Amino acid sequence: MLSVIIILFAIAAVLGIAIAVAIISNKPATPKPAVYAHGLFAATALALLIIYTLNSESSGTRLSLILFVIAALGGFVLFYRDLKKKPGPVGLVVVHALAAVTAFVLLLIHAMF
Repeated sequence: MLSVIIILFAIAAVLGIAIAVAIISNKPATPKPAVYAHGLFAATALALLIIYTLNSESSGTRLSLILFVIAALGGFVLFYRDLKKKPGPVGLVVVHALAAVTAFVLLLIHAMF
């Protein structure tokens, strides 16, 4: 299951890069298919990570889960602002991305060892 979670988060990350580039470069709108797919892949991976962490005897994924939840909260704010056609604050985009990338790296480290 951990491999599926990692693949889903990786797909979400690629889509997130496309969205972040649009926001940072002041494009008039974000690419909606990428926005919706990013949220879908990330939410699915997060739900699976919650299940995996709750069923795991190892505590290796807990910090990753916490950081992904923080990233998700920022993502909800960005998504809400996107629905209102307001650009996401670049600072929040950066914090959202940093939390997600850090969580992803920790998850990869856990999977390798």
